Amino acid sequence: MADIAFLLLIFFLVTTTMDQDIGILRQLPPPVPEDQPKPPEVKQRNVYEVLVNSNNQLLVEGERMDIRNLKAGAIEFYTNPTNSPDLPELTRVTRAKVQENLALIKQALADNPRSSDLKKKLKIWEQKEIAIELVGDYDELPASALISLQNDRGTSYETYIAVQNELSSAVNQLRDDLSYEKFGVAYSELNSAKEEDKPKIKAIRAVYPQRISEAEPKNFDNN
Repeated sequence: MADIAFLLLIFFLVTTTMDQDIGILRQLPPPVPEDQPKPPEVKQRNVYEVLVNSNNQLLVEGERMDIRNLKAGAIEFYTNPTNSPDLPELTRVTRAKVQENLALIKQALADNPRSSDLKKKLKIWEQKEIAIELVGDYDELPASALISLQNDRGTSYETYIAVQNELSSAVNQLRDDLSYEKFGVAYSELNSAKEEDKPKIKAIRAVYPQRISEAEPKNFDNN
């Protein structure tokens, strides 16, 4: 009986599917080198500040906000539909602008082929060229524009996940809408393993990059 019980235990351990932890994948930036120069100051209009206190309350851009409105607020930040001076100033990316910048960068790279900075810029503008070919001219966020998220140390894990989901959902909706408009299919249905979908994914991401910066939790004044 002991042998049979032992065999049954092994059988159930091998065949049973265990519940997996649920979380959000985020790649944190590497530590900043001590000798790195101080980055330029970011304009306040280019930062969408989201704070969550220990009572799981949201303070967005200095005002209380219900979490149900967070997604709409993030979409407005990304698109600035009313050209508000309090939101990022979008610039128009056109075919002529892309071709002009590519030509200038390639010429500079020919004179200085070892420049890593020029190679990085070339890659960025080649990405924009792919986007132009597939989706046409588009409005682009400033390079410094981002969503800044900071939680209190007492914020519940459920609220933390809910806030992350709302912010990610805003970008995903913009990407889905653009993909439906240009390719007739949602962005979420594009398959990165298929060669025909890879440039489409790159184009959509170029138009709507996901920029969520998460700071280290700290203790807020809940009042």
